[in-house]
This record gives sequence, C-alpha cells and structure tokens, in this order.
Amino acid sequence: RISVEPGRAIVGPTAFTLYEVGTVKPLEGLRTYVSVDGGMSDNIRTALYDAEYSVVLVSRASDAAPMLSRVVGKHCESGDIVVKDAFLPADLAPGDLIAVPATGAYCRSMASNYNHALKPPVVAVREGGARVIVRRETEEDLLRLDVG
Repeated sequence: RISVEPGRAIVGPTAFTLYEVGTVKPLEGLRTYVSVDGGMSDNIRTALYDAEYSVVLVSRASDAAPMLSRVVGKHCESGDIVVKDAFLPADLAPGDLIAVPATGAYCRSMASNYNHALKPPVVAVREGGARVIVRRETEEDLLRLDVG
C-alpha cells in the first residue's frame, strides 16, 4: 500500500505567506526582532511543534549586510514566533514586505481567530496575474456567531 499526502506534496512548497514589517527592534549582541502583521493566528506551526521556516525580503532589493533576526507576530505571546532565526538585510524597515515560503499545506487550514484576529485572504498568482480565491475575513464575519 502506498500513501501520498497531496496537501503537503503539492500545495506546501508552492504557497507562501506575505507579511508587512511593523517594528524592527535590535537587541545589541543578540539578534533583531522583526514584528509582522500576522503571527500565530495564521501560522501556529512554529509555536505548536517547532516548525522551521525561512524568510526573505521581497518588496525591494537590498545590498545591506545580513542581520540575525527573529520574525515575531502581533499577538504579544512569548510563543508567537514565525521564524526563529534568519538573516535579513540590516536596512529592513517598517512597511517592507517579507515572504515566508512553503506555508501552503497547513497554515491556512490551521489558522484561527486568536485574539479576534481576522484571517488574511488567499491570493492565486499565475503568469503575472493575481486573483483572490478566499477573501479576507471582515469584522462582520468574526462577530457573526455572537447572539444579542
């Protein structure tokens, strides 16, 4: 008997999560903390079982020296880590976009509304075009089960 896990084999490597950098906080002699507009609500895998990811600056080119970085989420939890250790350009700044590759197999299906965070959209990209295939959640979506 042969088994295949299509989600991981097909979708996993082809999808990535795009984050906007919020704060860049250097800790002298240790590493730089980079906060992003997502976190454990859209990727719980690092917190749950120490999944490892890479990350890359995608919104612009940079020739700056690399700095050891930890990419963290917006949820104010000690376990809200997206990428534990990665080298990002030392000129990384708020507003930059970074991509975490290979997040397609489970991140979206494991996403939650932790701290009432809204789930991000899913966008398909092909041959230079993009289209939303799962819309961004709204506040109305988040509150739809409330009674009264």
